[in-house]
Amino acid sequence: MVLSPEELKKLQGVCLELVCEVDRVCRKNGIEYTLEGGTMIGAVREHGFIPWDDDADISMSRVEYEKFFEACKKDLDHDRFFLQEHRTDPEYPWGYSKIKMKGTSFIQVGQEHLKLQDGIFTDIFVYDNVPDGFLARRLHYAAIYCIRKCQYSISGKKNAKSPALRAWYTLLDKIPKEWVFTWQDKLTKRTNRKKTKLMRHYTFPYFRKECIFGLPSSCFDEYIDVDFEGKKLRVVKDYDTYLTLKYGDYMTPPPAKDIKHLSIRTIKFPD
Repeated sequence: MVLSPEELKKLQGVCLELVCEVDRVCRKNGIEYTLEGGTMIGAVREHGFIPWDDDADISMSRVEYEKFFEACKKDLDHDRFFLQEHRTDPEYPWGYSKIKMKGTSFIQVGQEHLKLQDGIFTDIFVYDNVPDGFLARRLHYAAIYCIRKCQYSISGKKNAKSPALRAWYTLLDKIPKEWVFTWQDKLTKRTNRKKTKLMRHYTFPYFRKECIFGLPSSCFDEYIDVDFEGKKLRVVKDYDTYLTLKYGDYMTPPPAKDIKHLSIRTIKFPD
């Protein structure tokens, strides 16, 4: 389905509520976070959502996220929101988290068969260290690629473009998900023992060669407040390095043909 301008504005309003709830919990507990990806571009370029954006993204370092996970147990508004990851929803297959609004629905095309808890969401990506050595960095890249494909297999076995790929993902989906998360957790603990030159979120790909292995860790040393839809939210202070590496000329909107939207099957807004 294609959202009408009114529905898109309403969806952005729900996403803003989700981001503000994360901001509230983080400020209460002294936790640093940053708007991520296109949401950060919107903050810098538009002081709000990119006009066509149909989601919102947040990221945190691993240390800050684990503090956030614990803080949500006592401070998240559990009547309205739900922090979703593999420790809180056994059916959740992916390696990044979501904050969802209860009483809503947001089902994407190709995910109708998933049994995870539903709801309009904001993604929360976690940044972990990347090894510094030439060989270690490339072995690490291969490992997280395999983890990502295993986690995607529950969707890939139905949505991959070719029968061969669908068969391959069907085999990957036989691997118990708890094994994959255990592998991911062990990898993050090992790489986070000491500070490294690069960081990245492991289970979502980077598409530009300039940051294929990760982004400079120094980007995540300092944070500032920015105006976003009339709210004060957080971004990394060195957002220019972050956005330039990840997107190139981020201040120039892309041509209409390059704009991508989430493929939505059904959506239900709050009452």
